[in-house]
Amino acid sequence: MGALLLFVLSLIFNHRLEVLALATSSDHDFSYLESVYNASDLPLKEEYDYIIVGGGTAGCPLAATLSANYSVLVLERGSVPSSYPLVLTANGLLANLMQEDDGKTPAQRFTSEDGVANVRGRVLGGSSMINAGFFSRADDQFYNESGIQWDMDMVEKAYQWVEDTIVFSSNLSAFQSIFKQALLEAGVGPDNEFSVQHIVGTKASGSTFDDQGRRHGAVELLNRGELKNLRVAVEAYVEKIIFSSNTSGFFATGVIYNDSNGKTHEAFARDGGEVILSAGAIGSPQLLLLSGVGPVPHLSSHAIPVISQNPDVGNHMADNPRNNVNMVVPFALDPSVPQVAGITNDSNYIQAISSVVPFSFPQPFSLFPNGTTPLQLSVATIVEKFSGPLSSGSLRLVSSAEVKVSPTVRFNYFEEPEDLARCVRGMRKVGDMLRTDAMEGLKFEDLEGVEGFKFLEPSLPRNLSDDASMESFCRSTVTTYWHYHGGCVVGKVVDADLRVVGTNSLRVVDGSIFNTSPGTNPQATLMMIGRYIGLKMLQEREAAAK
Repeated sequence: MGALLLFVLSLIFNHRLEVLALATSSDHDFSYLESVYNASDLPLKEEYDYIIVGGGTAGCPLAATLSANYSVLVLERGSVPSSYPLVLTANGLLANLMQEDDGKTPAQRFTSEDGVANVRGRVLGGSSMINAGFFSRADDQFYNESGIQWDMDMVEKAYQWVEDTIVFSSNLSAFQSIFKQALLEAGVGPDNEFSVQHIVGTKASGSTFDDQGRRHGAVELLNRGELKNLRVAVEAYVEKIIFSSNTSGFFATGVIYNDSNGKTHEAFARDGGEVILSAGAIGSPQLLLLSGVGPVPHLSSHAIPVISQNPDVGNHMADNPRNNVNMVVPFALDPSVPQVAGITNDSNYIQAISSVVPFSFPQPFSLFPNGTTPLQLSVATIVEKFSGPLSSGSLRLVSSAEVKVSPTVRFNYFEEPEDLARCVRGMRKVGDMLRTDAMEGLKFEDLEGVEGFKFLEPSLPRNLSDDASMESFCRSTVTTYWHYHGGCVVGKVVDADLRVVGTNSLRVVDGSIFNTSPGTNPQATLMMIGRYIGLKMLQEREAAAK
């Protein structure tokens, strides 16, 4: 990353960002707070029908659904969104991702063994409270290859349940309109206008930001539950799953968790109930390993008693590589969160953001030799990822005694040659976009091709047909799209009903079950799955009672 880019990013991340209004408005609904407690205020021992570890993107809709008929405890390691005001507005989006991690921020920062910086949600509502808000449903291939036998009518109803509550349509900002036109001119068609469906071509989609830039994440889905049956404990760190055994095998009977004062609590599931892990693609496999479910050599190396041998726990970890170009624009460009997506026939996904940063220079800046202070630096960013990926890695424990110690994770970006080839194809499409009439107005100079743009280093190679240069660009600029998944994959760690293989009364419901990231952005599918699995579990209990 060049010095200029670091300088620009530091300006962006330390200034208030503004976004153009979305289509409709809705106040935040904090009704769920009547069911929220600090973990230190809860009994040291108690019983519930269901215990959900993680109040995130999938955990919140799951808890709301199960609470219709049963008592539910949600254990969330972060605090409520109102404790982190920046998560409630689009203005705080970049600041949330870049702020210093003091152990209490809503975004927990970690760096993979690949050397790529990443974040995890650490707030009630999970990563839906720190992401860019784009809401788009899964692609058909995801359903076909997920290992789950879907009831597609129930899938549709689950999506609608979410969309009726926290999803808004977008009036495109000026830059998003330019970006959309560039996609179409570059051959990413047809124009699908507005749609939450995954369709090849160019479209606008839903957002969890309303027209005032207020975020409505998964946490507000708790309001759809039966609040009297729901208890949410924040600042609760689950240390281990409690198992008991009989002739039928090992049963998850509860969990051990610590509060912010260091006190240890035990929560138990009643007969017929379950423990459900919704701690995300990092937290869920970590907790299974800490509890003795996983590869025997790894568990033995940490002196963890083996409950269930499973060599796949913590394996098949994948992250969609993100590559992008950043351009300084010669006028005050309106800021925008992602509103448009281009989906190619080759399953490359292209999105964009823009930002405006006011600042002053003590002397004229080289990009603006005739400028006077103060100036506004407008930055347009075009981002590319692709479905999959094929490359994958693993997650391993660092500590067997402390859940707050993050495990090590390696994603092995571009280990599979086809992933690198797809990055090259996707960035060539971005290069095609930069040559469109729609993008001409973003140039500093009236030069042909990409020559007139002012790129923040590194820029795309001048010769887009040079495979070696394009591959080098992809490798040197790779970063995360925050769409990591795996570790508890369906068919390897959990079965088609998301029950943990080799155990009883234990499921995993989050992105760790995915063998690929769904659609352009996964949050819509994660929320749907929380609702969907909750409905399935209610049906199972009803059938068992007959």
